[in-house]
Amino acid sequence: MMAYSEDHIALAAEYALGTLDADERAQVETMMAVDTEFTAIVHAWEYRLGVLNQMVGSVEPRPIVWENIQRAIGHSGPQEPLALPEAASPAPPVAPVIAEQAVVADASNVIQLSGRVKRWRNIASFATAAAAALIAVLGLQVYSPDTLPEGLRPKTRIQTVEVKSPPLPAPPSAQYVAILQGAAGAPAFILTVDAATKNFTVRKVGGDAEAGKSFELWLISDKLPQPRSLGVIGGSDFTARPVLASYDANTINGATYAVTVEQAGGSPDGKPHSTPVFTGKLIETVPASAR
Repeated sequence: MMAYSEDHIALAAEYALGTLDADERAQVETMMAVDTEFTAIVHAWEYRLGVLNQMVGSVEPRPIVWENIQRAIGHSGPQEPLALPEAASPAPPVAPVIAEQAVVADASNVIQLSGRVKRWRNIASFATAAAAALIAVLGLQVYSPDTLPEGLRPKTRIQTVEVKSPPLPAPPSAQYVAILQGAAGAPAFILTVDAATKNFTVRKVGGDAEAGKSFELWLISDKLPQPRSLGVIGGSDFTARPVLASYDANTINGATYAVTVEQAGGSPDGKPHSTPVFTGKLIETVPASAR
């Protein structure tokens, strides 16, 4: 892609704005005829400036304007070319000629620089006016869109919002409790089972196991060939485990829960090695419909 100077871009902008003289317009049109990329720059400026045409209405000039133009044309006539008097003069010295050439070159540079300044000053003034116009359009689009032409009015946007209702909470599950107590009748542990998750929690209310021993919880049911270990009861006040998930509700609700004293860490072979010291059965304390 060809790199264009600031003068080229300024010419394209003033061509679109319509402020060039005849020679400059001819120069731009010649460049457009042979350079498609420069043509695209001109069209881009025309697109940017075109929005201003929609912001103002057409104004018909007064009849006196046309009368003045016709009167001026009728009174104007061809002008005689300006003739300078001829005078013989000796050939100028070399030094003055060099000085004159330097002055001419400096004057040419000044003229080019003046043209650039004038051109960019025109563009800067127009850019300021365009920015103010765009701000005015934005304000009208927000506060008074009906006063704008149809092409500048903000388009109505319809946005569909799907509102999802929060899911209903799951109905609360029933809770079952077993008091695990010994022959003396004093409770040692409270076993709580959630019917929905089948998780259980053991709450210690009695004494700790003797040194080198552990309390182990067992599920005893006539539907099973032998007691099933539910794990060692920890030394803290609460022990929770999700190990009842593999049993059906009838087995869980009808089983006997027993605690035996095993070696430290629990039974090594999955079988109880002592007589249960605490036992109990589940009872439903809070039904699901009442919570």
